[in-house]
Amino acid sequence: MNSKIVPVLAIDGPSGSGKGTVGQLLAERLGWHFLDSGALYRALGIAASRVGEALLHDADALARLAVSLDIRFVPQPSGAPVRVILNGTDVGDAIRTEDSGRLASIVAAVPQARAALLQKQHAFRRMPGLVADGRDMGTTVFPDAILKIFVTASAAVRAERRYKQLKEKGFDANLRRLLDEIRERDARDAALTASPLKPAADACILDTSSLSISDVVDRIHGLLQERLAR
Repeated sequence: MNSKIVPVLAIDGPSGSGKGTVGQLLAERLGWHFLDSGALYRALGIAASRVGEALLHDADALARLAVSLDIRFVPQPSGAPVRVILNGTDVGDAIRTEDSGRLASIVAAVPQARAALLQKQHAFRRMPGLVADGRDMGTTVFPDAILKIFVTASAAVRAERRYKQLKEKGFDANLRRLLDEIRERDARDAALTASPLKPAADACILDTSSLSISDVVDRIHGLLQERLAR
């Protein structure tokens, strides 16, 4: 089957904008497959760091490691964090730490690593459809997506959300440090040579600062139904 006929809902946005939870809930409601592209980069960062920090700065070796990754997503009900299986091991908790976010940002800046992961991302495109969340889903990975959403929120709101998530999971967290890290990551992601963080030209931009998760899910679902009905 030609993958181009499989509809894709692309949800992009900065860290902490809520796109992951929104994407999972939409995939569950639609009965579609789900791709958390950020988890791919976090998994690659974790795998590279386990070999040695030097590998993070070896573009060719990092690309080879990316090709060899065996990664699967196991959806959980009601928007609970998706289980991430890396080379047979559940790394769902590990990929949600601040350090894994730092590692992901490092590997994401390596064009060879991005190119190696592109084919893996395309493989998630299967019937009846795909909800793909990340930072370049609508611009680079699935430019023909039926609907492109760019969700955002103020850095302060995103830091507060991340702080609450970490505390609920029992992780130590510092709100001021989280805010600084989010601002630094935003700047780094926006300055990427390959696939910088930015809305696609035809994306619908949605500020979630004052919206609940259910509000965002309902709004995007309505937009998607309009597109599918055309």
